[in-house]
Amino acid sequence: MGKLIDNSGDDFLYAMIASRIEKQIKQNLLKSGDKLPSVRALSQEQGISISTAYKAYVELENMGMIEARPKSGYYVKFSPARFTKVPEINPPLNKIEQTSVEQMIAMVYQNMPEESVLRLSRASPPLSLLPLARLSKSMAEAIRKSPSGNLNYENLQGNIDLRRQVAKNAFSWGGLITENDVVTTQGCMEALIFCLRALTKPGDTVAIESPTYYGIFNVMLSLDLKVLEIPVNPDKGIDIEYLEQAMNKVDIKACLFITNFSNPVGSCMPDERKKQLVDLLTDRKIPLIEDDIYGEIYFGKSRPRTCKSFDTEGWVMLCSSVSKSLAPGYRVGWCIPGRFKDQIINIKMMHTISSATPTQAAIAHFFETGRYDLHMRKLRKALYTQCLRYTQAIATHFPENTKISRPQGGYALWVELDKRINAFELYEAAIKQNISIAPGQIFSTDARFTNFIRISFGIPYDEVVEQSLRTLGELIKKLIVS
Repeated sequence: MGKLIDNSGDDFLYAMIASRIEKQIKQNLLKSGDKLPSVRALSQEQGISISTAYKAYVELENMGMIEARPKSGYYVKFSPARFTKVPEINPPLNKIEQTSVEQMIAMVYQNMPEESVLRLSRASPPLSLLPLARLSKSMAEAIRKSPSGNLNYENLQGNIDLRRQVAKNAFSWGGLITENDVVTTQGCMEALIFCLRALTKPGDTVAIESPTYYGIFNVMLSLDLKVLEIPVNPDKGIDIEYLEQAMNKVDIKACLFITNFSNPVGSCMPDERKKQLVDLLTDRKIPLIEDDIYGEIYFGKSRPRTCKSFDTEGWVMLCSSVSKSLAPGYRVGWCIPGRFKDQIINIKMMHTISSATPTQAAIAHFFETGRYDLHMRKLRKALYTQCLRYTQAIATHFPENTKISRPQGGYALWVELDKRINAFELYEAAIKQNISIAPGQIFSTDARFTNFIRISFGIPYDEVVEQSLRTLGELIKKLIVS
């Protein structure tokens, strides 16, 4: 390690040093079992205080990258070579006849509320990572600030302060919009439904990802829409070339894609691919509904851009909410519908008249005070650490041929197991041990991902999680030999 010369404060220095060591471990320059310099040696080598060197090692230890051995020092623990392979893009079709996709989804949902169950199937933040006190303060301040105490019906298009904050925050993903471009909704799912209703009629075909979030199937079913599944590459996002070929054969009325940290694969489309997708759809005059609910949950240095940021003609309808980042129960979402704004407002008027006044005002206040940015920095750091710890545990306890996705944001790990595994059978065995996972079959319309599972790393890593992942590994090994 070369000497790091920097005039920044200790907090910045220890994070920089930890980041450099992390990079060396991920590049396999430092291998599992390698002994690291002592705290004193690192301090002298880098020209930093002993406390700063110690903080850097503690940070790496919390991330599961290194471990402290009594009377011996610090050693590399993380082993990237153990799971260099990512899940396949197009696994072979293998339908499960005994249980339909709808039945599987219903069973997974049914067990989610059980407090005794460790919900590794839920891709959302736990209460322990949410700023309850600060949110409550924003709610109280927003009510006190309002002449009506927020008892009135809200503006049809949505709370003006919230819409301004959404427009202001759009700068981070490359957007240049105003509050007049935003329509608020009751969560992101309602925004998606409004967009689909504005663009389609029963019997129309919508292109979606494969695999994709199972809740989207229920929406398509409720609107009597057909779906065309487009394969997802773990590194590049949706297969644009496949989509283009499909357009020549199928009359696609709209596309619905999660371009940033897709669920369950975790892929993030590179900017050039996003622009390519927008150009293709604009040329064909096919609207894109962009679900950006995970866009703020990034692990890199900056927020990824959206397809909407490349949209010059209004064909992209961006949908998002604070359900995955701040307040799931507040049901505060929004849509930036481009050329389809009037249709969305009319549908909202017929569907809900207006969104809830108190929660919109509270979220707007939370944004205005800078509390959101502070909270998100903490949440991203926590989730990134948890992602590494879960990945390390899966690599340790699952069979050798397991393949694990490498998400750069979001909440989910997409895990490919031995081809002899039936993921739904694994789910049934795990739930008996009070462990809930999401079987791969529920992420496609034909139950094709039979040997895949999605594991959420939203729950802070502890001994219970460690033991549960060890138990899952044992269950998988038993199913292979049975």
